[in-house]
Amino acid sequence: MSRQRSMEAIMASEYVTIGELVRLTETRYSTLKFYTEEGFLPFVQKGSNLTRRYPREKTVERIAYIKGLRDQKKTTPQIKEILKEKR
Repeated sequence: MSRQRSMEAIMASEYVTIGELVRLTETRYSTLKFYTEEGFLPFVQKGSNLTRRYPREKTVERIAYIKGLRDQKKTTPQIKEILKEKR
């Protein structure tokens, strides 16, 4: 069984896992996985097990931005285009 890091440790980290993003953003794992697969969330792969690590601050902000676009009823292709322009 894996030990979960405390929220304090997560908040102090530069990079976090998708599971930690679930806790930070209260967003479903499947939603974050979809966002990653669509290219909405940048990540790096670290270590021999190729765990995806997300830059915590930037990714939390991006998830909040995406949620705002979803609240505005933007579609996935529209969000993809908006994020491409925002880079």
